[in-house]
Amino acid sequence: MAVTRRSAGVLLHRTGADGGVEVLLGHMGGPFWARKQERAWSVPKGEHAPEEDSWAAAVREWGEETGLPLPGADPVPLGSVLQSGGKEVTVWAVEGDLDSAAAVSNTFSLEWPRGSGRVQEFPELDRFAWVDLDTARDLLVAGQVPFLDRLLESLG
Repeated sequence: MAVTRRSAGVLLHRTGADGGVEVLLGHMGGPFWARKQERAWSVPKGEHAPEEDSWAAAVREWGEETGLPLPGADPVPLGSVLQSGGKEVTVWAVEGDLDSAAAVSNTFSLEWPRGSGRVQEFPELDRFAWVDLDTARDLLVAGQVPFLDRLLESLG
């Protein structure tokens, strides 16, 4: 029996200058995503062991993925989705604000170019941006889009 991979993350949101909702997304790092924009962004998240508390994992992963403490409090659970690759992603909404330019992600190692024998380091998320919900629907990997609707529901 295959073990389900689990990820937990935080969808940080704020009220934008126009009064609408904005969310903080991270662009996936590495050579596969370098020239992609649509469906190449993610909620800051990361994998955790099945026995680890999902919220604790989400807070830890937030720190690793952004290099910043989580602003705000009062997490609102947005539930889980099963992404196309089979990973179960659980996300919480947190209201808060930060300078997206100050966020710096941890890195991963990858042989690149493939077959070259050369291992390079790439950021897990190479840049961050505050975007409105319509833009987020185009940028987010498809499996995470339901979290935007759940966020709107939670905000009433």
